[in-house]
Amino acid sequence: MKRKIITTSDGSKTIQIEDWNEQYHSIHGALQEANHVFIKHGLLFFLESCHPEFVSGSHPVSIIEIGFGTGLNAFLTFLKAEELQQSINYNGVEAYPVKTEEIQQLNYVELISENHKVEFEKIHAVNWEEQHGITPNFKLKKQQNFFKDITAENEFDIVYFDAFGARVQPELWTEDIFKIMYNAMKDNGVLVTYSAKGSVRRAMQAVGFIVERLPGPPGKREMLRAQKKKS
Repeated sequence: MKRKIITTSDGSKTIQIEDWNEQYHSIHGALQEANHVFIKHGLLFFLESCHPEFVSGSHPVSIIEIGFGTGLNAFLTFLKAEELQQSINYNGVEAYPVKTEEIQQLNYVELISENHKVEFEKIHAVNWEEQHGITPNFKLKKQQNFFKDITAENEFDIVYFDAFGARVQPELWTEDIFKIMYNAMKDNGVLVTYSAKGSVRRAMQAVGFIVERLPGPPGKREMLRAQKKKS
């Protein structure tokens, strides 16, 4: 399928799959969407509202990203780990890794933090299927895998669910997939996604999540956050 680099409304770039009219990030602002959905309502919510034992920064937060893609969410999470001096173990799952030449055309380092160009490049350069220390605070493992084949149980505090939309890949937004997510998460874990579709919310609820609608990023009225409440 034909792919091209496009510029979103906040000046940040993303990859567009023309045959699907689908992008890796919101055309209304890739950077704004990532910060709003995954950092603010995912990572920071978890740290500030759910688990005081993480406040010291020494207890590692375990994150899995469903759809590693361009690495934007991982880069923003790395930067927040450095800012907060919070230890984070990050797993990025991607069935079809983005090509190096596409990554080189993205402008995230220039827009976000030119001082961390080396770390951004390292995030993309390290080998898949192995854990790597990007910095003492941020450990990364990239896995080339289909989401349906994830077998982790009780392993992750936070899920960044950033798969392609249900319009083009409805099989990624089913009860079966969210059951895998639920099983992979620890009690009191948090899952966040840009989607607010009723069918997605109902699929999450059907497998046991407590789901809430939140204000969405620019261009979207709402998003969803789900929690696995300790029974």
